Amino acid sequence: QVQLVESGGGLVQAGGSLRLSCAASGRTYSIYVMNWFRQAPGKEREFVAAITWNGGIANYAASVKGRFTISRVNAKKTVNLQMNSLKPEDTGVYYCAARVNGGDAYWGQGTQVTVSS
Repeated sequence: QVQLVESGGGLVQAGGSLRLSCAASGRTYSIYVMNWFRQAPGKEREFVAAITWNGGIANYAASVKGRFTISRVNAKKTVNLQMNSLKPEDTGVYYCAARVNGGDAYWGQGTQVTVSS
């Protein structure tokens, strides 16, 4: 199994920045992609960004492209999400998720991001 712990959420004004981190432990050798999702109140969980664990190839939702940057530090088994130019619509609980070889997915507990207007 893989355990994930997110950190770095908080309250920020519109236009500000936050950096989220996701620390992985356990069978991290089995991870092939790490994702960030978010869920706003009353809405479904949506994809934000992803990065392959070994190749570092990144992919973003259209709504965050150009503002958010996903990166990984394999030695620290950590994936970061740098969020700039934040908007009120970026508010939500942000979840880190790992997809492992074999197809299973593991989720963190989430971290709250609130962007005030």
